[in-house]
Amino acid sequence: MKKPILLTAIFALLLGSLTACGGGTTASGGDKTPAAGSDKPATAGSTDAKTTPKPPVELLNVSYDPTRELYEEYNKAFSKYWEGKTGQKVTVKQSHGGSGSQGRSVIDGIQADVVTLALAYDIDAIQEKGLINADWQKRLKDNSSPYTSTIVFLVRKGNPKGIKDWNDLIKPGVSVITPNPKTSGGARWNYLAAWGYALKNNNNDENAAKDFVSKLFKNVPVLDSGARGSTTTFVERGIGDVLLAWENEAFLSLKEFGADKFEIVVPSLSILAEPPVSLVDKVVDKKGSREVAQAYLDYLYTEEGQDIAAKNFYRPRLESVAKKYEKQFPKINLITVDEQFGGWQKAQKTHFADGGIFDQIYKPAK
Repeated sequence: MKKPILLTAIFALLLGSLTACGGGTTASGGDKTPAAGSDKPATAGSTDAKTTPKPPVELLNVSYDPTRELYEEYNKAFSKYWEGKTGQKVTVKQSHGGSGSQGRSVIDGIQADVVTLALAYDIDAIQEKGLINADWQKRLKDNSSPYTSTIVFLVRKGNPKGIKDWNDLIKPGVSVITPNPKTSGGARWNYLAAWGYALKNNNNDENAAKDFVSKLFKNVPVLDSGARGSTTTFVERGIGDVLLAWENEAFLSLKEFGADKFEIVVPSLSILAEPPVSLVDKVVDKKGSREVAQAYLDYLYTEEGQDIAAKNFYRPRLESVAKKYEKQFPKINLITVDEQFGGWQKAQKTHFADGGIFDQIYKPAK
């Protein structure tokens, strides 16, 4: 009887050895699996993220009007990058409209994981309601503005009204298209650029600037709620002699409708527009989407993210990409909202709050 006992013991030892060698292929082999987000390749026998991916995740990006094309392209690139890195599929949904209106929709309950709005005040308003952390603008580089833009004029081919600068916009018979500053971020940039021009040309006289902008808005026949609506009014409906436009929106109009129909006029002075981005902290923590939402914003600063921004006519921050596209963007004398207006909180209160200067000067046509 000794031989069967000996053979049984040997068989048990061999079986134990084989099991130990194959341990990494089981769920318990986690010590051989790289940490989440690690660039370290999986070792033989590890549980690779691509074979056991996290469940698919969906993000909502609430953005302003003219970023539709930018984020359609960017979302595809980010989704491909994230799945390749982590094995997790991510779908990004987009919501677009006037920046002020979009900010209010988040305050009212739309479950945005991230906001990519036209100006800092609109994100500050969400933060004040407790949905975004107070330090939001310090969490990413460049005040959380991964790209910039400015304001230019779009006119019809041949520039029949001879529009060259801001002072041409207040002449009788010139029809100016711009959105409503109460709902549109782009409209607020338009307004402040005009105000800054008037200050510079009137020895910083605030009353002269108020009179200038008042005359400009008397030449505005209709106020759309967002920048894309104003572009449609001018480009497709044929209303107006000049569109005050985001630079990217003006370039996009030339690309889509042809340089034989429109042309861009660069004014002598404009404003540095810095559209910021942020997580919506309350939402990402509730949904458990913070990691992927943060990665989504971080990727805007990468070489690929910046290249996509530049291809969609936003001015990139990354020096290598900015150099690549430097011939695409004209050099413009720019003022800033901080230097000229004391920051967005002050500018909003002075000019765009209920009873502010805009309400005083704008009288809709009856």
